[in-house]
Amino acid sequence: MMKIRIFALIILLASVFSACSYKFSGASTTGLKTVVVRVFENNAPLVVPTLSNQITESLKSRIRNQTKLIISPTGEGDASFEGRITGYDIKPVALQNSATPTSGANRLTITVSVKYKNNIKEHEKESFEESFTKFFDFPINGAPIQTLLPGAIENINKQLSEDIFNRAFAQW
Repeated sequence: MMKIRIFALIILLASVFSACSYKFSGASTTGLKTVVVRVFENNAPLVVPTLSNQITESLKSRIRNQTKLIISPTGEGDASFEGRITGYDIKPVALQNSATPTSGANRLTITVSVKYKNNIKEHEKESFEESFTKFFDFPINGAPIQTLLPGAIENINKQLSEDIFNRAFAQW
């Protein structure tokens, strides 16, 4: 009889803890059914032709994978994202050899300005307009920079979409 009580207590505690962890790990999309993600304009001084679509699709993918929201291709949704790429920059970092300074790595930095609007009356205060910046350092190992940039861009896009998503839906 004691074993049954202990087993029942373990089951009860496990269900309570799993319910608690679910609340803290999920995004809050209360009242939202649809979202519009407009293509991010590329206004950076250095323009990469595919970057605009890559950032836009990265954010859409995160929304699809982590919410039940329907992404509306046009028109107005319960919420909307629009943005601009305002910075794309590659600079040397990790200088080596003080006699003739050479770079040991390069840093790619991407900045996007995002406007998120929650159109649900009770949640309008969750709207924001904010800039997000992320960087990725990659070593110079003899490979041409053009071969390293796609991986660096993908890494940054993942970080940016996570930050934008969390700001909009987790209020982080």
